[in-house]
Amino acid sequence: MDPVVLVLLWLLVVALVGVGLAGVVVPALPGVPMIFIGLWLAAWIDDYTRVGAVTLVALGLIVVLAIVVDFVASALGARRVGASPQALWGAVLGSLVGVFFGLPGIVLGPFAGAVLGELSARRSLGQAANVGIATWMGLLFGAIAKLALSLTMIGIFLFAYFV
Repeated sequence: MDPVVLVLLWLLVVALVGVGLAGVVVPALPGVPMIFIGLWLAAWIDDYTRVGAVTLVALGLIVVLAIVVDFVASALGARRVGASPQALWGAVLGSLVGVFFGLPGIVLGPFAGAVLGELSARRSLGQAANVGIATWMGLLFGAIAKLALSLTMIGIFLFAYFV
């Protein structure tokens, strides 16, 4: 392979994994799948000699687990306090809108969306605030779990590549 193309491909790997790690905490980016694509590209560049099918399947299973954990964590946080479906949708929309307002939007968007969604379901302000906090906590714990799983993926890949 041409050395220039090789360098560009490795830069793409680094970019995909780096943006993927950011996407683990930024709701609008598909972080964990981007990390997987970056790691798969790295394995492909090396013609799968160091990282093979078994490792890639394991990484793929971790991706699926991370996606499931993300949905379950946010849903459990909200359901624990009796959130309405509107609150769940509000949290999702608040997350997406919050991205455009930087870090404060990322932190406050899911909370505000859940509260507004719960208020639209004709619940009291106190119930809406409880749902907002619980939804936000669920999203936070989901992001922490996704980050841990993402770092595990990178660790497994590096172990397979260098050992």
